[in-house]
Amino acid sequence: MDARVKMDRMMTTGEGRPEFSVVSPVRNEAENVDALVREIAVALSGRAFEIIFVDDASQDDTRARLHTLKNEIPQLRVLGHRKNAGQSRAVRTGVTAARAGIIVTLDGDGQNDPADIPGLLSQLNRSDAPMELALIQGRRAKRIDSGWKKLGSRLANRVRRSLLKDENSDSGCGMRAFRRDAYMLLPYFDHMHRYLPALMMSEGMRVEERPVGHRARQHGRSNYTNFGRLAVAISDMRGVMWLRKRRRSPGGVDEI
Repeated sequence: MDARVKMDRMMTTGEGRPEFSVVSPVRNEAENVDALVREIAVALSGRAFEIIFVDDASQDDTRARLHTLKNEIPQLRVLGHRKNAGQSRAVRTGVTAARAGIIVTLDGDGQNDPADIPGLLSQLNRSDAPMELALIQGRRAKRIDSGWKKLGSRLANRVRRSLLKDENSDSGCGMRAFRRDAYMLLPYFDHMHRYLPALMMSEGMRVEERPVGHRARQHGRSNYTNFGRLAVAISDMRGVMWLRKRRRSPGGVDEI
């Protein structure tokens, strides 16, 4: 049997849909995407999955490299924004286009390790999981970043936990697994990807953490700075607090 045909058959479940969708937002990551896509495919070999990379209007060869990779890895889908819209919008674009009911996200810079994906999925889908469990949020156990960047992240997490009471220690980690239908219930706003635990908890859903690996960036540079994050963090947190305060729960729904 032709290898490509064999891989195509492994992309879907018996119902014709993938078991889960891996979504990665990228911008100007031309030197990182080749290795990352291949790592994802190897980590998930033998399972029914799709990979969705969302290019947020890159100005380098990111989109061209991803397009070329489609010939090698048939599970890969490439979506492109016509203009830069930010990481949260790129994630939402990928989740909206996903064909599976379970989503895994990871950053496109290669710092998240695709080898952690099976563990996230097994925790979310375990037989004794609470019915309300909707999100497994990654927690970078040994973060590989500059001291300045780690300090900024620690301060932001401390302030967020204090104000939002989301009991999450690393909501900035892009590595997570969640139920697509739960995500689609959430209000969209820029930077919402940093507040998924708080937003899901406000809808009465359960959130758990899982330690994941973290690697040094091999190429390029981050699209964010501590000062850039700080400039919007206070406004974002006030907005999330307002959304949570205005929420009204029906206490469940019964079909009569």
